[in-house]
Amino acid sequence: MDKPFLQKFAKNLKRIRQEKKIKQDDFLATSGISRSMIAMVETARTDITLSKLKIIADVLGVEPKELLDFDY
Repeated sequence: MDKPFLQKFAKNLKRIRQEKKIKQDDFLATSGISRSMIAMVETARTDITLSKLKIIADVLGVEPKELLDFDY
């Protein structure tokens, strides 16, 4: 697991989610991804699949590439 990459992804995900005023709990209602899973992703404690990346992007209303658009 590439921890520095995950930390940068996590920070970008959290920034986008907060800018869009979406709560972690909102993911469960719209996508079936639990708040605890989103919290673990946002703190770089877990990795995600491409399928989950797409689901997260859909909930946030962004393209998946925007979640990966950060300097590493």
